[in-house]
Amino acid sequence: MDVDPLHTSTGRFARRERRPDIPYDESDIRVASTNDLKNGMVLNIDNQLWSVVEFQHVKPGKGPAFVRTKLKAVLSGKVVDKTFNAGTKVETANVDKRDMQYLYKDGNDFVFMDGDTFDQIFVSESVVGKAADYMLENQQATVATHDGVPLYVELPTSVVLEITYTEPGLQGDRSTGGTKPATLETGGQIAVPLFVEQGTKVKVDTRDGSYLGRVS
Repeated sequence: MDVDPLHTSTGRFARRERRPDIPYDESDIRVASTNDLKNGMVLNIDNQLWSVVEFQHVKPGKGPAFVRTKLKAVLSGKVVDKTFNAGTKVETANVDKRDMQYLYKDGNDFVFMDGDTFDQIFVSESVVGKAADYMLENQQATVATHDGVPLYVELPTSVVLEITYTEPGLQGDRSTGGTKPATLETGGQIAVPLFVEQGTKVKVDTRDGSYLGRVS
């Protein structure tokens, strides 16, 4: 369940069923021209949020000018190419990114706290996604919201976690180049070299779950 930025008497964010893929109140709509596009600007196209990755203004010898863009879906990460006529009005969205601390899990929600305001926000499992595999309590993370609705959670590119279970390795495994599954202290699983033992602290890439090395 996602949250809405209505504060309760406890200072926590109140919960309310709301999704970023439903229409918004027209009074909240912000409009810009495609002539004003910038990298990082977030557009609301057909009730989906897209971040501008690249854009190019094109003035052909014949025909009207247009803007060629590469857009990345905020929620899924999908990248598409889209062309707009020059001067076309597009709806923009204000995405608020805040550095927060992961506190604990409450049912199907993960609770984060803003270190400056101490406001707490509930983020659903579906929004946290694979980040949950690399996230311990007190972990720092960036929480992105749009109109108070959590969109995604972004962790540092790498974190250090302990291997809580993996099959024992064998002598000579260091040179074979093979891998085996290992369970992290978060419950997530990654592939590690055969010589890595249970209880070892390892550095993990949070973007793809790859093993980056042991940490002493």
